[in-house]
Amino acid sequence: MSVETAVPIPLLHSTVLEWYAAHARDLPWRAPEATPWAVMVSEFMLQQTPVKRVLPAYTAWLERWPTPAALAADAPGEAVRMWGRLGYPRRALRLHAAATAITERHGGEVPDDHAELLALPGVGEYTAAAVASFAFRRRHAVLDTNVRRVFARVVDAVEYPPTATTAAERRTATALLPEADETAATWAVAVMELGALVCTARTPRCGGCPVAAMCAWRLAGSPPYEGPPRRGQTYAGTDRQVRGKLLAVLREAHGEVSQAELDAVWHEPVQRARALDGLVADGLVEPVAQGVYRLPGAPAAG
Repeated sequence: MSVETAVPIPLLHSTVLEWYAAHARDLPWRAPEATPWAVMVSEFMLQQTPVKRVLPAYTAWLERWPTPAALAADAPGEAVRMWGRLGYPRRALRLHAAATAITERHGGEVPDDHAELLALPGVGEYTAAAVASFAFRRRHAVLDTNVRRVFARVVDAVEYPPTATTAAERRTATALLPEADETAATWAVAVMELGALVCTARTPRCGGCPVAAMCAWRLAGSPPYEGPPRRGQTYAGTDRQVRGKLLAVLREAHGEVSQAELDAVWHEPVQRARALDGLVADGLVEPVAQGVYRLPGAPAAG
């Protein structure tokens, strides 16, 4: 069944947009005065990271680097340091690389064109669409995890979307976009908010959902998920945890760090060496000399 016949699209639009107008969270990157750079910073930080953890890091980041040029002028290691414990620190390096490209190619202004956004280092399909939509109010299908889950339930009558975004999901998202740019931009963030606050992954609040009456999954009796196992992310004892501990030492040092200082944070030498090698390969850590390391671009010992 096509999207057009399965869902009353005008009613879906009006219902979700009215709900968003009444229930949207007051977040700084949604404020009218938020710059395109602020929106881009928020999008990098919000990938796989809850809003409550992002808020203080976002504020501190923009206080230090209010423009792409300000970040580009600093060493990439400083971006890694400021990233703190947000996790997935390669995002900090990618954001620094994007800021450098914006400064060099676009006069320090975040481009408003989707193709130019997509051409920036570290900017993928989702981020380009999100920045174009949220910062410049352009009409783009913005497909994050929350949006994909809402569409999977409301349109496809399944509890969860596929593991990776499919062409069918893109077609659905495009078919559901309002025609007007401004309305489409608000729709994009409204559906995202619905997924974050109501149509959640584990315990959806169907009783308080504004579109429950037209949700195909609910009307089908909320059938349980039948796809491949959905594995939760573990952290304790993993290489990710070891990498985090090693990076914490380097962030706090503000300079070079000896192998002995790194060895002290994790007891298992093989895993510790593997994690450190991974950090070096990812460009998050620079070897200075035998047994001496620093964040990329950090000052050498005096």
